[in-house]
Amino acid sequence: MAFLHDPITFIANWLQTLLAGWGLSSGLISVILTFFGVLVAALMLLVLDFSLVWVERKTVARLQDRIGPNRIGPFGIFQPVPDVLKLLIKEDITPEGADKIVYNLAPIFGLGAVLLLWAVIPFGYKILGTDINVGVLYIVAVGALGTLGIIMAGWASNNKYGLLGAFRMVAQMVSFEVPMVISLLIPVILARTMGINGIIEAQGGMWFVIVSPIAALILLISAQAELGRAPFDLAEAESEIVAGFHIEYTGIKFGMFYAGELLHALTFGAIISALFLGGWRGPGAETFPFLGVVYLFIKAFILYFVIMWLKYSLPRLRIDQMLNFNWKFLTPLALILLILTAILSKILENAGITLGSSPLLFSGLFLMMNLILVGITVLLLRAYGPKHPKVIAEPRPVAVTPETPATDIS
Repeated sequence: MAFLHDPITFIANWLQTLLAGWGLSSGLISVILTFFGVLVAALMLLVLDFSLVWVERKTVARLQDRIGPNRIGPFGIFQPVPDVLKLLIKEDITPEGADKIVYNLAPIFGLGAVLLLWAVIPFGYKILGTDINVGVLYIVAVGALGTLGIIMAGWASNNKYGLLGAFRMVAQMVSFEVPMVISLLIPVILARTMGINGIIEAQGGMWFVIVSPIAALILLISAQAELGRAPFDLAEAESEIVAGFHIEYTGIKFGMFYAGELLHALTFGAIISALFLGGWRGPGAETFPFLGVVYLFIKAFILYFVIMWLKYSLPRLRIDQMLNFNWKFLTPLALILLILTAILSKILENAGITLGSSPLLFSGLFLMMNLILVGITVLLLRAYGPKHPKVIAEPRPVAVTPETPATDIS
């Protein structure tokens, strides 16, 4: 029963006793246990990443009325295995004139940044990599490594298409990071902590998606843009001849970019789940932590499906439309929401109304504030939003010939 209630501590104690029996020092044992934990987590995520290839291909096939992988294994479930082998044995080409060190480091940065994000995401009750009190700040900082990897890939390839694609992608990512960071501050204010596990524990009475649905929606839209998925897929722009910033990458290096993109979508699903959907919280999650892992990944996969659904259903926006939407609408809306959330939170705190003591009243007031903000936004968009000129069709002229008498068409 001890294993079911706290599996991580049980396994760690067993390994510590085993290694101590070999005469190893406590410092070396701590290093070995940390390395083992990181290795297990990374391998689990990479295996999950390979399965996402099959999940995404099957999902998009159903959305587009196709069959998808169906040859290798039942329902084509083993299709990722030859795909990975194909990438491993493909020729690894480095362009002439490329900066080899930076060129080879870029895909490592791209995939590594995604794996590092999982270090602060709690998988379940007492199942987490590390619980730091600035977890939200860590997510923002590590996420910047992915942007760095993209600009490194485009610049080091010695290819003008790759460089322009990298500039376009970085302009998009840096722009949408502004509303994303602002929306990340909303659960920080509500939970009074920047620790991811603390934010999850603060949602015991009510999920933050009910308290502040606008913030959750802004974070989802910003995540879609950060991932470079439709309608914001200017990063790769699959319908174009070139492939954006990674046009010169082949084999396993291209595979690392591709794996990072797939895992990044699930990572954003897990982050949004932790911040707004209660993370691992659910019936029996504190008694049996493995149930918390199930709850977290169910929520993350639901959001992952939403991200896929949007990608394969919406047309691509132009870069000017995308940036106008961000700077003229999304960012001002996020800033106003942040200010109103901080003011209302302080007023309720002074009145003794907290999420822990009065979850229904607290959530209801915040939800009302969000609905009022939505109503005002809709009214402003109708009054001052872009107007499309009305096209009035004129009646077609009727040709009159000597053989055909004229008719009154008035």
